[in-house]
Amino acid sequence: MARKTSLRDFQEYLAARLTTAAQGRGASSWLGIEVGNEPWLVDLSDSGEIVQAPRLAPVPLTRPWFAGIANIRGNLHAVTDFSVFRGGVATPQNANARLLLIGAKYGANAALLVSRMLGLKNPEDFSPEVPDVSVPVWGAQRFADTQGKIWRKLSVRELLADHDFMNIGV
Repeated sequence: MARKTSLRDFQEYLAARLTTAAQGRGASSWLGIEVGNEPWLVDLSDSGEIVQAPRLAPVPLTRPWFAGIANIRGNLHAVTDFSVFRGGVATPQNANARLLLIGAKYGANAALLVSRMLGLKNPEDFSPEVPDVSVPVWGAQRFADTQGKIWRKLSVRELLADHDFMNIGV
């Protein structure tokens, strides 16, 4: 009888393989995400799980960027539309939209709704740019790829510590 693998087991296996591969190269890997039309990088170790955006339960009397609550395998996650949080347009909830579960490592059930995943990125393919001091510290780091495209790097720890991010009530 063929062994059945649950989706969660497969995702855990895949995450372990990606982490092992990244460690084997001697450098951490970054995950590329698209927020609105803007490319972002997230440390793979901070990125957590990636899931197809499910139907979200709306929460009344919250800020416009708070997209709602998602039930991911029996655990409730607070979902922020990262584009709206950054001052952009709402993320369309289509086949490309994903939830990036960012809080597990830091003890929070937080998730970011993003436009789409752009895959794993090698940090060696990027060069640092001057930080953008006009934005909060969690998004100030910038990098240029080999084609000259500018990417922002998300500091998950700083984002979760940001008072505005954690204060969802109006």
